[in-house]
Amino acid sequence: MNSGRLMKMVVAVTALGCGTQVIAADAVKDYPTRPIRLLVPNGPGSAVDTLARIVATHLSPMIGQSIVLDNRAGAAGIIGMEIAKEANPDGYTLMTATTAASTIARLLQKKPTFNPTTDYDYVGQFAVTLSVLVVYPKLPVNSVKELIAYAKSGKKPFNMATAGVGSQSHLAGAYFVQRAQIESLHVPYKGGGPSSGSVASGESQWTLIPAPAAMGHIGAGRLRPLAHTLPKPTPLLPGVPPIADTIPGFDYTGWMGFIAPKGTPKAIAAKLQAAVAKTMATPEVKKAMIRQATEIVVLGPVEFRKVVADSMVQNEKLVRSLGLTAN
Repeated sequence: MNSGRLMKMVVAVTALGCGTQVIAADAVKDYPTRPIRLLVPNGPGSAVDTLARIVATHLSPMIGQSIVLDNRAGAAGIIGMEIAKEANPDGYTLMTATTAASTIARLLQKKPTFNPTTDYDYVGQFAVTLSVLVVYPKLPVNSVKELIAYAKSGKKPFNMATAGVGSQSHLAGAYFVQRAQIESLHVPYKGGGPSSGSVASGESQWTLIPAPAAMGHIGAGRLRPLAHTLPKPTPLLPGVPPIADTIPGFDYTGWMGFIAPKGTPKAIAAKLQAAVAKTMATPEVKKAMIRQATEIVVLGPVEFRKVVADSMVQNEKLVRSLGLTAN
């Protein structure tokens, strides 16, 4: 091959590379050009579903495309996490990351199928969720102290409803049982909606559930709130004391944010994070979050990844102390 032909080939390859970069840059600039799928690792009516819908509804006009929620309940969120892990990293699939699905559920797998800190790219955190201790309204208790006394009286049934094995309500409830030194039959349901509904109907007697899954029932008088899991009183739940007032040191909250399949272009993730931050700052979203007793906390990808990593460590210690076993 003579030097002239070689030079032409080098120029052609270089031009092709530059062209590819231009196309990639244009794709990011124009993103999104079609609807985005938002995976939700919980069923309709759950706390995660409620908050994801609030954010998606107001994020959609911010980015100029519809966001389609894809509920993938089951296995405490593992199904959704696995789907997100294998999805095309083109920016058109997002995952609603939660404490339960991203960290707790994995800790209860004998052979974990994903690692939340290494198998995904991060968009950012948007909320911190407290849990509310609620009881069936006809149960003759009006405080944490009275609930503990009722449990120790031995009256049956005394069932603890949860959104399923490995859910946030499961871990929070088991932690409460341990700290209160009581016994209660664990009844796992398929999601936060059926779980809170079971207590509202009297099928179960109590649950310690993320606030968004309980607020509708509380407002309608179908559930009686006794306390919450933040360490101090909060304006999000006026008149409802912290569990820590009765059980010193009790503190258990969750978090929510968006992650994406590994390999998603950083520029796209950054564009999404900026849009999420603007969305969470709107008056409409602020009011909606207050109604769900949820605190808005906006963090970027680096900070959010650290939150998840720290949560893995904390929840692993808790799972071990509770004696919860892997599936």
